[in-house]
Amino acid sequence: MANDLEKAKAKTQAMRAWQAEDGRKAMAEYEANIVATREKTERLRALRMAREAAEAKAPPAAPAKPKSKTKAAKKPVRVAGKFSDRLEDQRDGGANA
Repeated sequence: MANDLEKAKAKTQAMRAWQAEDGRKAMAEYEANIVATREKTERLRALRMAREAAEAKAPPAAPAKPKSKTKAAKKPVRVAGKFSDRLEDQRDGGANA
């Protein structure tokens, strides 16, 4: 019985030691991620500020030319109309609705 008790204590101590080591590793990983995130944030902030400063110094870009319409103009859509308008649409479009 004393042997079983010693085995249980040894197992408990081993488990606690493993958990403590695992906790230290997890905490080190967590802190490394925090440092990496801070460094990345600082780098990106510096890049953004440099880009914004360059944009502020650059002259404004010329407005873009409007594109010419090459397609034929579409037939205007009638929203709500009369029955005669519907008949006219059927005749013009050839629809059997």
